[in-house]
Amino acid sequence: MKTRIRTEAAALWQLAWPVLIGQLATVGMGVADVAMTGHFSAEELAAVSLGTSLWTIVLVTAMGVMMAVNAVVSHEVGAGQTQRVPHVVRQSMWMGLGIGLAGCVLLNASTLVFDYLMLEPQVQEKAARFVHIISIGMPAFAIYRALYGYTTSLNQTKPVMLIAVAGLVFNIVINWLFIYGRFGLPQLGASGCALATGLGIWLMLGAMLWWMRRSPVYQETYPFHQSEAPHWPEIRSMLKLGLPIGVTYFAEVSAFSAVGLLIARFGVIEVSSNQIALNFSSLVFMVPMSIGIALTTRVGQSLGEGDAERARFISWVGVSLGVIFSVLSASLITIFRDLIAAAYTSDPAVQRLTADLLLFAAIFQLSDAAQVTTSCAIRGYKITRTPMLIHLMAFYGFALPIGCLLGLAPDWLPWRPQTPMAAAGFWIGLVSGLTVAGILLLAYLHRISQGRIRLTANSGKIAG
Repeated sequence: MKTRIRTEAAALWQLAWPVLIGQLATVGMGVADVAMTGHFSAEELAAVSLGTSLWTIVLVTAMGVMMAVNAVVSHEVGAGQTQRVPHVVRQSMWMGLGIGLAGCVLLNASTLVFDYLMLEPQVQEKAARFVHIISIGMPAFAIYRALYGYTTSLNQTKPVMLIAVAGLVFNIVINWLFIYGRFGLPQLGASGCALATGLGIWLMLGAMLWWMRRSPVYQETYPFHQSEAPHWPEIRSMLKLGLPIGVTYFAEVSAFSAVGLLIARFGVIEVSSNQIALNFSSLVFMVPMSIGIALTTRVGQSLGEGDAERARFISWVGVSLGVIFSVLSASLITIFRDLIAAAYTSDPAVQRLTADLLLFAAIFQLSDAAQVTTSCAIRGYKITRTPMLIHLMAFYGFALPIGCLLGLAPDWLPWRPQTPMAAAGFWIGLVSGLTVAGILLLAYLHRISQGRIRLTANSGKIAG
């Protein structure tokens, strides 16, 4: 058994580590935006923080919807139905185009929320401009995620890694040029971050198309040997699978982003510290997230082959890997939280509050790793609705209500702190919501994996 566990852990990691580097590089764009504007001015950092709150909600929701591609293609590959893959990929790109354009429109309209947050006028104007500029990258991002799901389902994850690293380098260089106004260029501050990120995403899409054209690995399933119009039954089928994932992602990221928006009333220091702590937590989160993406692929392929027992084994090995990492990451965040804060900003007040918030980030590492790896394993079973309901309940039934109670301490609530706990109160709520989600998803994975084994065994008996 130990040998089997080690073998499967190695197989998962071989698939996950290029995804991890790619995910880290992608998130690194946001890290670069926050860190580079943090050293420019607190006002520009606040604008980026608020703009990123809206951008992240729409971006991650779109990413969730497009994750259906991974589950569908993995099942087709596992079942040996590779002739269907080109058609699925073409339709997923049509779906991505529609989602990307809708996301672009939604992003630009969502800046109206800034009118109700009692922001300083200059910060509000800069945050809105940030969103308007960065929205140009949304269509490219959704189409890129379609191709991302395709290539990872073929066990080809190194292209994702290399393209994301190239995108990160591009982002940092353009940030440096436009934030600080190097070589006679204008100092654009937050707007420079938005321009760098938007253009970087289009660069990544172009690089992925080029890679697929050149690499022989994709030739058997290459989707561009022919063109076709949108096929609505296929797109509808993927949306039926992907929309609950998108809602699941929306529930989590909107809870975190809502915290950023609600904290805005407490001033620039609270906003900036919250964004830094959240930004670094997102960076660490990419490790269990990458393991989860590998899980979706391997579980889906195993179920496509009809091996439910192996799918269950892979699921629990992957979840265990994520939890083991979370223990290590929590320890390191606790030890080095002051250094992490200093790396993001030179403002002493922001550094102190960021270090305090990073303690909460360390606490929720365990439950966060458990919930994301478990969710991804469940998606490998092509089940998305129940995880969606669990996340909605966890974040909107626990995380945000508890956060508002402690963070805002509204007068009309009888059970409230004497004074608002501000950012710290909201982070206590987030820890609560993640813990609820982790526990319920683990129980659900146990149930469905056992049920699939019984169903497969009964089918075998009937066939026999």
